[in-house]
Amino acid sequence: MSEKTMRSIEADDLYRFQLVSDCQISPDGSRVVFCVERVDRDSEKKYTNLWLVQTDDGRARQLTHGDQIDRHPRWSPGGQTLAFMSNREDEDQSQIYLLPMTAGGEARSLTAMKGSFDNFQWSPDGRELVCQFRKKDQEAIEREADPVRKELGIVARHITRVFYKLDGAGYLPQERWHIWTIDVETGVSQQLTDGQICDELSPCWSPDGRQIAFLSNRRPDPDLEPDATDVFIIPASGQATEADFKCLETPPGNKSLLSFSPDSRYLAFIGQDTPAGWWKNNGIWLSPQDGSGPVRDITAPYDIDVGNGTLGDIADRPTFRPIWSADSRRIYFQVGQNGSTGLYSITPEGDDLRAEVSSAGVVGAFSLDEANDGLAYCYGAFADPGNIWFRTLRQGESRQLTHFNEKLVAQIDLGQIEEVWFQGADDNRLQGWIVKPPGFDPKKRYPAILEIHGGPWLQYGNTFMHEFYYLAAQDYVVGFCNPRGGQGYGEKHSQAIANGWGTVDYADLMAFADLLADQAYIDPARMGVAGGSYGGYMTAWIIGHTDRFKAAAAQRVVTNLVSMWGSSDFNWEFQRAFGDKPPYDNLENMWRQSPIAHIGQAKTPTLVVHSERDMRCDLEQGLQLFVALKTMGVPAELLLFPEESHGLSRGGRTDRRIVRLEHIARWFDQYLTT
Repeated sequence: MSEKTMRSIEADDLYRFQLVSDCQISPDGSRVVFCVERVDRDSEKKYTNLWLVQTDDGRARQLTHGDQIDRHPRWSPGGQTLAFMSNREDEDQSQIYLLPMTAGGEARSLTAMKGSFDNFQWSPDGRELVCQFRKKDQEAIEREADPVRKELGIVARHITRVFYKLDGAGYLPQERWHIWTIDVETGVSQQLTDGQICDELSPCWSPDGRQIAFLSNRRPDPDLEPDATDVFIIPASGQATEADFKCLETPPGNKSLLSFSPDSRYLAFIGQDTPAGWWKNNGIWLSPQDGSGPVRDITAPYDIDVGNGTLGDIADRPTFRPIWSADSRRIYFQVGQNGSTGLYSITPEGDDLRAEVSSAGVVGAFSLDEANDGLAYCYGAFADPGNIWFRTLRQGESRQLTHFNEKLVAQIDLGQIEEVWFQGADDNRLQGWIVKPPGFDPKKRYPAILEIHGGPWLQYGNTFMHEFYYLAAQDYVVGFCNPRGGQGYGEKHSQAIANGWGTVDYADLMAFADLLADQAYIDPARMGVAGGSYGGYMTAWIIGHTDRFKAAAAQRVVTNLVSMWGSSDFNWEFQRAFGDKPPYDNLENMWRQSPIAHIGQAKTPTLVVHSERDMRCDLEQGLQLFVALKTMGVPAELLLFPEESHGLSRGGRTDRRIVRLEHIARWFDQYLTT
């Protein structure tokens, strides 16, 4: 399609994208199953079905059909059966289904349990599944069974734990996550762990199928010691008592995603070794499963952050469990670095770190076949919301298997993207990008918008950002960068703002704003600033410290660290980023780093955007900013979204995402185009 017939991206293109995720290669390497999400414009619901693509010729076909959510597909060890979760029979209750992949036939329901499934895995012999399951509270079951009580809803919430809510999930049930096994032939389930205090997470089978490992915090009150999680091993048969729990003690710190080595020597997991060190790199840790040696962070010498911390607003590409090669000689995992998320591998000794997939883009889900010559992975980049790729490890060749969204993107002029490296406030080298409008004319003088990422311990980078393209299509130059405080550039870079928000991060952002203002095609008198979450924090901080920007859009903001303590789903843990003391022992320090403490200097017209069910940054954070600006006579508007969580801009209801974009564009048009 020629440039003359191409169009600019539109807000309602969000309805048109098909989002690819969670690819799993068959044991023989011949096929890859994956998920494709679509939006139904009439109902505003999102549905996900399973697809299958051949690795030899890229022939793809839809495997499941219907208006439901089919997800988490996993091949049986022999490849004859596919297990997946689906809500096809009850919109509010997913079950595990089995689909024959050799003889043909329809999927059959394996389970009929009331509650939530997660992280299921086939046993090595293919006879059982292990999963973490959280039963629905009995009170909720009784309420749903009684039409009158169901209509009346909840009478009261009786809360006894400190961490009682989670953004996007709502108020947590009284029940905890426990380990269950399910017989694949009969569907009979067995609960292996129990208790009202501790969760058991990330279960995985030992290679001989006789044991199950998992992560758990067994402290008397885990909410008060959230990093005291250790690795446990129990017998795979029968309900386990505490006497059956074999503990592999590990350093305190965040841990997730266990994985047994095929030779049974090690358990790998992703984690940190510092409870208060949110800025620390995540590493690949190995623990000898027999307890014969110390646990080791084998990636520590490389100063890399394991996982996917690259932010996008189209596809969900979470961090996936590290995967071992069949001979136990290599471990494969994601690494966020320099604006991309690549796929790396390393030996158990911590030697020979290799970048298996390191192109400018983002690797999401990935999996290996049994012979370990086939690697399937989800990959997206600036001009690709994401597709399935296949790589032969021995030859080191990658090729694209699927081509979702290509026809749509081919119709759109996304504008030009320029990567820039620049000197920050202290002569440190920083990375950023500039998106130029479609039909860019270097002789014109454009208004510009500085976008600031959330986290802060995340990164912007080489991924599809619909919002940036949409604002560029409104004739704005959009700039975004990775100031100090984010991950992907080593621990020194991310540690720079520990107990120092609004310091060198602010200075780096102003250095990038200077770079934008110096471009001949940008009008420095017409610059705006926008950001969400920590980016909303920095937007509020900026308008309280400078009036160089003519308009701002502060979204899902953090404005008051004192009242943020205890009101967020992260609860009291926020104190760890600010000296690790509660506000009653740390008031001056928290207040000093709160944008609301400096808002009296603000003059910038500001649109405040917040979601009413935001449990990460409570609604009161946005309300404080809006009311402060209004009482000072600063032009301000408040845009609230009902029923939405903190993640509105990425995963909210599509019509609300569109309204959000249109209001942001309207606000900047009002102040930057005249």
